[in-house]
Amino acid sequence: MEEQITALETARIPSPIGTIRLFGRQGSLVALALREEDDWASRTLARRFGKIRLEERPDPAGAATSLAAYFAGDLRAIESVPVDPGGTPFQQRVWTALREIRVGTTVAYSALARQLGDSLAVRAVAAANGQNPIGIIIPCHRVIGADGSLVGYGGGLLRKGWLLGHEGALPLGRRKSSRQLPLLA
Repeated sequence: MEEQITALETARIPSPIGTIRLFGRQGSLVALALREEDDWASRTLARRFGKIRLEERPDPAGAATSLAAYFAGDLRAIESVPVDPGGTPFQQRVWTALREIRVGTTVAYSALARQLGDSLAVRAVAAANGQNPIGIIIPCHRVIGADGSLVGYGGGLLRKGWLLGHEGALPLGRRKSSRQLPLLA
């Protein structure tokens, strides 16, 4: 029996935090990777879909257009991007809760665990957050330590700080400018 091949749309877009690669399928975004995460994306997508064929497209799931608007200052533009992150039922609950965190705000891992109904699930929430395949769109960068510290971001804490500063979610003294990050272009 011949192995099924899943076609995925892909595009690379420039951003102030570095090149972003988008992966879409059937009108939904299934993954987002920063330039140095291409190997991670390939492994993650192969685990989920098996054999894949990538087809270059300008705007998978409308995510390129939405991200351009987000980086230009329309911070809510990413909220309407359709997503299909896969994952376990628990991961899906966490990722759904992440999309409910309003732009310009942050939440601690412990508060997110309580919101999901299990205050003891802090580590499980953190693990699901770390496995989020669609960062920025599913805004895992909005989750911080209980003491307000920037912790645990796969794209690096410099990017997390930039994103939170861009969204106005950091205290004034910790905000980054909305300029391009020099090391990530």
